Amino acid sequence: MPLSPLLGGYDNVILDLDGCVWVGETATPGAPEAVAELKAAGKQVAFLTNDGRRSPEEYVRKLWSLGLRASLEEVVTVGAAIQFRLAAREPTTAYVIGSPAIYRHVTEAGHRVVNGRSRATEARVVVVAGHDGFDYSELRGATQAILAGAELIGANRDRTFPREDGMWPGTGALLAALEYATQTTAQTVGKPEPEIFRVALDRLSPGRTLVIGDRLDADLAGAAAAGLDGAVVLTGTASREEAEAARDPAPVAVAADLHTLVLG
Repeated sequence: MPLSPLLGGYDNVILDLDGCVWVGETATPGAPEAVAELKAAGKQVAFLTNDGRRSPEEYVRKLWSLGLRASLEEVVTVGAAIQFRLAAREPTTAYVIGSPAIYRHVTEAGHRVVNGRSRATEARVVVVAGHDGFDYSELRGATQAILAGAELIGANRDRTFPREDGMWPGTGALLAALEYATQTTAQTVGKPEPEIFRVALDRLSPGRTLVIGDRLDADLAGAAAAGLDGAVVLTGTASREEAEAARDPAPVAVAADLHTLVLG
């Protein structure tokens, strides 16, 4: 099936996952076919996510389970962006709010995780990424570490993310609590920061790249920050009215879903 005229002008496509390729545990309508046709047409694809709850390997397995063929090299998670940022620093101690995948990224960047020790204040950096097991004790430990001088690094500022039963609170909600408690402003590495897009671009061939996502504040703004065009699908957070009214940046296209955008 031929691609839409829009896609003819691009060599690479960066696809957001939550709200674009899937919602919760269900692929968006026609997403597997859209991705298959992109690859059949010779487009290079990268899958990008601000969700740090899974490892890249787990995301590959989820993509395959939903009928989307993907390799490990094609998946870029916010955890990988965190690891990239931390690897550029001198090894130190870290307090982590996040999934096991985030713990792994922090340790693989050369830092020692001090969670579970008697003094969270040993940490010199606090890393925050939302996860399903979050509890108050993590918030307490991170607050104490930051008040003792630790630097605060967050995965992203996403207020929410879409699931089958509605919106769930995102990492941004946890960061807001910590920033309020400590009167500190976090550095973030995920969308809309350009850093995570550059990690994806490093894995793609030279050429024009289109970013497709569902969020105006993360996907569209992040694409612009990285110097890329962005298109918006309506299967996640943005409404048609919001997407069509967006300016500076404005999307190059708005479509009901990924299938409609890619295949017309």
